[in-house]
Amino acid sequence: MKSSGIALFFFFNGIGLLTKSYSQQNQPDYTSRVEKYVFSDSLGKQQEQLSSNPLLKRFMKSRKAGESDKYRPVYHFVSPEGNLNDPNGLCFWKGNWHLFYQAYPPEDPRQHWGHAVSKDLIHWRDLPYAIYPGPEYQCYSGSTLVEKDRVIAMYHGTRLGNMIAIATDPFLLNWKKLTGDAVIPLHQSTLLLPYTVFDPTLWKKDSCYYALSAGSSTGGPGGKTVRADYLFRSKDLISWEYMHEFIKGDRFTQPGDDGACPYFLPIGNHYILPFFSHRSGGQYFLGDYDKLHDEFVATGHGKFNFGATGPSGVHAPSATTYGNDSVVIIFNMNPGKPTHGWNQVMTLPRTLTLTGNDTLNIHPAGDIASLRYNHQHINARPIPANKEIVLKNIKGNAMEIIAEIAVNDAPMFEINVLRSPDKQEFTRIAFFKERGFHQGRSYETPRPKDWQYKYNSLVTLETAYSSVLADVLSRPPETAPVYVAADETLKLHVFIDKSVVEVFVNGRQCVAVRVYPGRNDSMGVSVRSQGKAAELLTLDAWQMKNIYKEEKPQ
Repeated sequence: MKSSGIALFFFFNGIGLLTKSYSQQNQPDYTSRVEKYVFSDSLGKQQEQLSSNPLLKRFMKSRKAGESDKYRPVYHFVSPEGNLNDPNGLCFWKGNWHLFYQAYPPEDPRQHWGHAVSKDLIHWRDLPYAIYPGPEYQCYSGSTLVEKDRVIAMYHGTRLGNMIAIATDPFLLNWKKLTGDAVIPLHQSTLLLPYTVFDPTLWKKDSCYYALSAGSSTGGPGGKTVRADYLFRSKDLISWEYMHEFIKGDRFTQPGDDGACPYFLPIGNHYILPFFSHRSGGQYFLGDYDKLHDEFVATGHGKFNFGATGPSGVHAPSATTYGNDSVVIIFNMNPGKPTHGWNQVMTLPRTLTLTGNDTLNIHPAGDIASLRYNHQHINARPIPANKEIVLKNIKGNAMEIIAEIAVNDAPMFEINVLRSPDKQEFTRIAFFKERGFHQGRSYETPRPKDWQYKYNSLVTLETAYSSVLADVLSRPPETAPVYVAADETLKLHVFIDKSVVEVFVNGRQCVAVRVYPGRNDSMGVSVRSQGKAAELLTLDAWQMKNIYKEEKPQ
């Protein structure tokens, strides 16, 4: 670091120390009012303690009371009591997947870190709240880093700054906050800092820890705010040196974006940085990690949202590495209708892989097959032009559908789900073949003889007619680009779960929304080909089990 950089470091480090001193002397007592339990470090004893834990018994009672809610999903994760918000710190530790999330306990509805555990990313078991407020006011978003003998959580503690907590026990039940204060503190005036202090993520390179602090800067056109993620470095997790903005080559995001909820992970031979913009939703960068200069060189970009995050849209990510070349990611989803005693749900976990430098593949993760029962199959059949075909025996509001379609020359093919018999209510999944932007013009001279325009197709998830209820908030169609080659069939993987519809397209795209059919008979499925005939090559459908019930459907 140059001498001017050293001076800046000591100047701003001094500000940090003053901030800590101010917070310690003047901060009110924000200790959570939720009872906190201390658990053994032995796996067997932890299992025994959990079996009789009063908080978990309360969760079970609350889940039982919520079963009658027609919009409460049965195989997507929902908080056992009260609302939930961002997923946090998704990780794999000692044979279990751990999902943390912003939870709102009824006796103290400030953000705590809720906690659930799973063997297969599908069946989630509630655990007691993991991280409680105090000395911070609320426990906001963050990530985890799994080491050989411990898991480190780094998160934003409101009114203090970015915090560190550590757990070493089998079920990650006992979290201890490092220093009892923020390790990257806020200042009374953020204008005095060259960075913002918000949702952090954490990784390790060589013998040093690195962290991003999310936010924005005023370096955009005309002084407008733009996305920013600020890099810090530490040898001991306690003293952090501010370095610089981390992402180099961002010509992708827009003025007004911010870089909340970032995660920085290897994927294939490259790196991915998923994040959330409060302006325009979930996004990601692809690129390379310049470890010499500690910069991320962005070479690709994409979105997880194709409309507003609310109402009824996908919200913030939590992500972790899986194997040598994959990433598992999960999002929370916002509501579009008031629901009593609960709010927001998680998407299904998704597996991300990379083809080439910037083609992201996306598939549902986890043991989906374990949920299936009452299988229905449809063999190949033609779909004549301009005639809607209702699929007999394919119906339900907690279903999985896998369909393959030869769209041929039809400009649009649609599947309608949650359809009432008279089609007063329905949710439309529409595929517009080669109706998106083309993938760019070649200015090479002479132009290669085999060069031709390649057009993206579009997939739309439309909810304008999903509900007749007056208190359901409408949203424009969620429309996403997806490249499907001219000789390639359309492959749709659809998940319906009471108030959730998720659609995976050819393993390259996913769109998801919340829906709230008002009629109890809005269960049907139909297909239609616009303009020209298509062919339904195959369709399989299953009813889906409730992950919170042990009994198996008959």
